[in-house]
This record gives sequence, structure tokens and C-alpha cells, in this order.
Amino acid sequence: MKIMRNVIWRLLRRNISVGQLAGYALANFAGLAIVLTALQFYRDVSTVLGRDDSFMSRDYLVVSRKVTGLGGLVGSGESRGFSADEVADMAGRPWVRRGGEFTPATFNVSASIDMGAGGMSTALFFEAIPDEFLDVPPQDWSFDPERPEIPIILNKDYLSLYNFGFASSRGLPQLSEAMMGMVPLRVSISGNGRQQWLPARIVGFSSRLNTIAVPEAFMRWANERYGDAARPAPSRLIVEVSKPGDPAIKEYLDAHGYESADDGADRGKAAYFLAIVTAVVIGVGVVISLLAFFILMLSIYLLLQKNREKLHDLMQLGYSPAMVARYYSFIVVAVNAVVLVASLVVMLCARAGWRGPLDAIGVEPVSPWVSVVVGVAVVSVVTAVNIAAIRRKMSAYFRS
Repeated sequence: MKIMRNVIWRLLRRNISVGQLAGYALANFAGLAIVLTALQFYRDVSTVLGRDDSFMSRDYLVVSRKVTGLGGLVGSGESRGFSADEVADMAGRPWVRRGGEFTPATFNVSASIDMGAGGMSTALFFEAIPDEFLDVPPQDWSFDPERPEIPIILNKDYLSLYNFGFASSRGLPQLSEAMMGMVPLRVSISGNGRQQWLPARIVGFSSRLNTIAVPEAFMRWANERYGDAARPAPSRLIVEVSKPGDPAIKEYLDAHGYESADDGADRGKAAYFLAIVTAVVIGVGVVISLLAFFILMLSIYLLLQKNREKLHDLMQLGYSPAMVARYYSFIVVAVNAVVLVASLVVMLCARAGWRGPLDAIGVEPVSPWVSVVVGVAVVSVVTAVNIAAIRRKMSAYFRS
């Protein structure tokens, strides 16, 4: 039986075109290597996208009205808040995943810090946002009027301004984030003819929120007791976007006279551009792989056409289409296996090349196993389609 298989193999391989198989292998290798390398690069770089302190942070926008002319002066008659209809309109945009409101304080706020022989006091402002938009997980983020103590979240830039601006010029000690949590802080809230001093503590520092944030429970309680508006209009909106860098975002903000509070929209363009470039590169790789697939199928069909008389002879000798197709299927499996291994080697080598620069900027690459599985899956599907086509064509030749 083994001798017969060897005889059949020698008989069928005489018309096999090594050049056509090599052309298919090179084209398929190029396409698959491009797809896997682009996929792995995108997965490695995308680990930085969700970090709020990264250069490509892009999930959130803090939206406010543009201040023009005398719009910000007292007595101008222009409301700087967002109406309920405006909030609903923005929430209905296709690029908005979810949104939240900044609730401003409608009472006076001042704070004092006692630091031994020295101290400091200043006027402040408070805002509150829904807890799900906080980028720090503070402990005891709550407020109880029976035992009033105000937890506060500051922007990290405020601490830098104190350390390298105010403290250095006044001879005051510089403070770390941990030390700031232990600094005794007293807050005065006043309005409606009332005033109250409350203890406060700094429980976290935010990279996302350029504000002094307090719990919503405290803001509701204080606005009702000391404020001049029971339910003030939101001063700003925070929006989680589903399509970072989408041009429709900028068009909408410009059309309504809004602006983002920082460069989040510009940073989002980097993520949007990365996604587009990756899709284009993967698309090119897929096109090359599809062309390689058709090259292989054409080569196999030409090969079967050349061996048509030999196939009829084998049929007369009692060989089934499946037995003869097995030899051509073996060629396809062997070539595709070599292509897969070579493509994975290229992807891993490329990954090793960009891992150093990514590590230098604090980006931790992800495991390549997803790309490996994708490569195996793609090659398996292509191989299965090739084998099915060979068997179908072989059966047609045996019947004719």
C-alpha cells in the first residue's frame, strides 16, 4: 500500500508548478504577516488609550460654553449653565456613550490650612459630578449632615502649582499627595445669611477633572441650605465618547458654541487616527491574502486540468476522489503551515522591535497570544476552504 501511495504521489507531482506554489506562499505570507503585525501593534498601543494620564487618553470630554465678549461678567444677563433640553440633545448624539453634569455650588466657599506657625486661607469653588465619572477610587466618598466632614478631590495640577509656585515663593513646605491627605483643612460655607465651618480632607487627586470635586450628597445639602438656587443649571458637562476623535464631535461643539475644557478632543484624534491606520493596514493585508488565495486555487485548478487524463486512469484503477485529493490537500496544508509559522515569526520579531520604545514611555505590551490565535484561525479557515474546493473539483473530474 505504501508503495502504491508513493507511485501515485510521483505520478501526480510531475505537473506541480513550484513557481506557482512559491508565488502563492510569498503573497499569502506577506498578507498574513501584515495583518498579524498590525493587529499586535494596535493591541500593544491600545493599552495606553484607557489611561487617564496618558498622551492618548480620549474617552472623556469636559464640555463648557465658550466665553466671548462680556458673557462672563456679572449682570450681563447671559446664563452660563446648560438647560435640560441642551443636556438631552447632547446625550442623544451618536458619539456619546454616556454623559454627566457638573453641579456648581451656589454658596460662598473659603478654606484655611493651619501649618504650625504659618497658614494659608483662600476662596474656593466646589463642583460635584456623578461618582461613575471619577477617575480615582476615593475611600469614604460620602457626606453625613449629622457628622459633617467634606471629602475633596483635587486636580493634580493644583498640587503642582502649590509645590512649585506658591510654596517655593513663600518658604512653605512642599507636599506629596499622601501628605496632602493629612493636612488639616477647614472650609467655610456661607449664604442666605448663614455660615458654617466644616472640617474637610483631601481624599484623592484627579488627572481627568480640572475642578475641586465634592460628593453630590454634600452639594445637594449645601445648595438647599446655603445656596441661592434650589437646583442650579449644570455649569459643565462630562461626556464619555464612543468614537474618540470623530470629526462630528468638533462640528457639534462649534455649531453650538461649546468647547472642551482641555485638549481631550485633540488627544482623541490620535486614537481615532491610529484606529483608521490600523484598519487600512489590515485591509491591505486581507486583500493580499485574498489574492494569494485565488492564486492558489487557480494553480490547483490548472494542475488538476493538466492531470485530467491521469485522474481518469486512477479512477479506472479503483481510486476514489478522496484518496487522490488527499495528496493535493497535503500540499495545501504544508504550504499554509509554513506561511503561518513564518508570519508569526515576523510578528514576534516586529513586536520585539517596538517593545523597547513602548517600555520607555511606560506602555506595557499585551500578550501576543490573541494574534497567534487569530493567525491560526485564519490559516485554518483558508486551508479548510482550499481542501473543500479541491475535493469538489476532484469529484467533478471523476464524474466527467
